[in-house]
Amino acid sequence: MIKILIHKTDEGLDAFSCKGHAEYADEGQDIVCSAVSILTQNAVNSIEALTGIAYKSKQKDGSLSFQLEGKPDEKTELLLQSMLLGLRGIEEEYPKYLKVTVTDSSFTF
Repeated sequence: MIKILIHKTDEGLDAFSCKGHAEYADEGQDIVCSAVSILTQNAVNSIEALTGIAYKSKQKDGSLSFQLEGKPDEKTELLLQSMLLGLRGIEEEYPKYLKVTVTDSSFTF
């Protein structure tokens, strides 16, 4: 199962961590893993290309962590909310393979 933790503050979404493997299908055929990867990586790439906001990101062995270095601006919030909307849609269709949690608890990058 893929587990995604998204951090929310009063200012908006500012961090997420994506870990695990869906195991919906064999490697290279796993549509759940592919969809989650596309949404999360595209969010990071879009924030880099379309906003001037600073962030840090780590990608390793099927995991991706992302954290803004400040408060989210309007564009960044929209991009992260769009990612969350897509992830919630996947979670609804494939609940055995994806768990999305939004929290305001402290987030460790």
